[in-house]
Order: sequence, then structure tokens, then C-alpha cells
Amino acid sequence: MTSMDPMAYVITDRGESGKVKGKSRSRSSRAGSKFPVGRIHRLLRQGNYAERIGAGAPVYLAAVIEYLTAEVLELAGNAARDSKKARIIPRHCNWPSEMTKN
Repeated sequence: MTSMDPMAYVITDRGESGKVKGKSRSRSSRAGSKFPVGRIHRLLRQGNYAERIGAGAPVYLAAVIEYLTAEVLELAGNAARDSKKARIIPRHCNWPSEMTKN
């Protein structure tokens, strides 16, 4: 192949603006979430919840799920510590809910 061969040129990451794109980032990393925003969006679309799903809906739902998970894990961790265990078991997840029932 010679340097003048048109097939020798490699397609770059440049768009119409001519600027090089950076490394792609997931929507989860952009939102600062541990939960997969793209997967939640796909599941919302496939689940027949609405005809159209906005771009912010899966981000918000991922944030809500992350918050609720953190709350449950904190209570379960406290329950495990109170029972002098180093590992959370399913019983520790039930125990805080039983304690709040008065």
C-alpha cells in the first residue's frame, strides 16, 4: 500500500466540527450514579409504562434506587453490628423494619 492509496486513511473520531471526541462516558458516570442508567432506560421503554420516556426519567429513577439501597444497607449494617456479626444476612434486612413497627 502506498501513502497515496485512498484506502490507507483511517477513519478518525472527528465529526463535522473537526474536533477530536474524548473518551466516551456512560450516562451513569455522567450522573454520578452506581446504578445503570442505560439499562433502566431500556427497561422503562420495554415495560410498556408509557409511550415515551424522557431522558431525565431513568437518571432520576437510578438516583432514587441508589438512595433507597443505601438506606436499607445502612440499617442492615447497623443490625448486623448490633448482633455482633461482620456479614449482613437477609435477617438483618428484616430486623430494622420489625424494630420500626410500634
